[in-house]
Amino acid sequence: MRAKAIMVLGTTSGAGKSWLATALCRYYARQGFKVAPFKAQNMSNNARVVAGGEIGSAQYFQALAAKAIPEVRMNPLLLKPESDTHSQVIALGQVSTELTQIPWQDRSEHVRTMIKKALSELMSENDIVVIEGAGSPAEINLKERDIVNMRVAMAAQANCLLVTDIDRGGAFAHLYGTHQLLQPEEQNLIKGFVLNKFRGDASLLAPGPDMLLALTGVPTVATLPMWWQHGLPEEDGLYIRPISNAEITTTIAIIAYPRISNLDEFQILNNIPGVQLKWVRSAYEIADADWLILPGSKNTSADLLWLRSQGFDIAIANHAAQGKVVLGICGGLQMLGEALIDPHSIEGNAAGLGLLPLVTQFEKNKTVQHCETQFATDLSGVWTALSDVQISGYEIHQGQTTQHPAMAKAGDVAVCALPNALGWQNNKGNVLGIYLHGLFEDEAALKALFGISTPILDSVFDGLADYIDHHFEPQFLNKLIKN
Repeated sequence: MRAKAIMVLGTTSGAGKSWLATALCRYYARQGFKVAPFKAQNMSNNARVVAGGEIGSAQYFQALAAKAIPEVRMNPLLLKPESDTHSQVIALGQVSTELTQIPWQDRSEHVRTMIKKALSELMSENDIVVIEGAGSPAEINLKERDIVNMRVAMAAQANCLLVTDIDRGGAFAHLYGTHQLLQPEEQNLIKGFVLNKFRGDASLLAPGPDMLLALTGVPTVATLPMWWQHGLPEEDGLYIRPISNAEITTTIAIIAYPRISNLDEFQILNNIPGVQLKWVRSAYEIADADWLILPGSKNTSADLLWLRSQGFDIAIANHAAQGKVVLGICGGLQMLGEALIDPHSIEGNAAGLGLLPLVTQFEKNKTVQHCETQFATDLSGVWTALSDVQISGYEIHQGQTTQHPAMAKAGDVAVCALPNALGWQNNKGNVLGIYLHGLFEDEAALKALFGISTPILDSVFDGLADYIDHHFEPQFLNKLIKN
């Protein structure tokens, strides 16, 4: 069996490729097809744990939308930026020291076979493979080394959709220019243009779609209105939903340091009535916050240095001293301790923020695993609601954290919040640090903290499929898998 390949390309990053690919996965899956997602190479610090390691969050959710089990072949190469000039390379779910050390300009030659094999296997095992591109398929300085876009499209002979973000302006120029920069055999794979994030009366776009058709031979097959409340976690970027007129009862500030990771786990907070979510990069912005969250980091030591350079260390200490809530997750937990110890020169030694009597030592081996656990019975403060609550999530971290030996000897110990060194709380009850990602995605935890449940993912995926079914040209999506 050889699957039919559908590929979503974009004129730019942020055009809506991941969103549309997810919708297509569910659209075809609920017609009874066996569907799998695929993205040859992803660059993101948002990752999820699957059997065999980790993959980009986008492909994880696409697999769930496809009613498939997420696995490493769906995203064979994941680049996790650790600095402006360096990324950790995850190959088939595992850290590859060899590939990490190869300059990115030369890396493509070393990974093509692995990518081709993963794609070929998925194509042989499924009816439909929904492929996502990256950035633009026509970047003239990158195209020869590109292993994500047209090389994959040609290998799979995929029917391609080219998506653009019309909210940014220049959409028709982006579509036409991208199409013209492709080779004739690549142009032949483009079956339709998609205008995404449109606001207003679609009739006002005329005669743009007709002019594009005349110039390229490619029809505009969908104009998708702006939709903020679809419920799908964003792959990258800090996306703030418009604030409703509902009364704000809790303001949650999340510090967006340079190497922030796994930010998608907080997107659910946008949908909680009464909660205002703020992503902050300046210390003064946390003054009115009720909660302060230190999220994950791909380079905890470097982000700690950035925090101090921005005056966040003082602002965080003042926030905690006022009895306000502080939550650290993964790298954020490590920052809340007294010190970071790096015997293997992975990230560098650093002094912590000193809000919890803990010390973290970086290890050579990375912890990547699912986890089901239960909060302690004696939590205090706002976290009392989590006492005895069973929770599931995942771990992705390089260090191990323990009580500070000297401080513990003197009687200064953190309260165990989760077993197996997964979480601690201060005695006052307002500062909590946990290694477990997914706190706000867990139904029981969300119910305990906010008294609500959010729509299950299946309903979100079905909503995406219904949306494209409504807005695409009639029968186009069905014709796409027959041609």
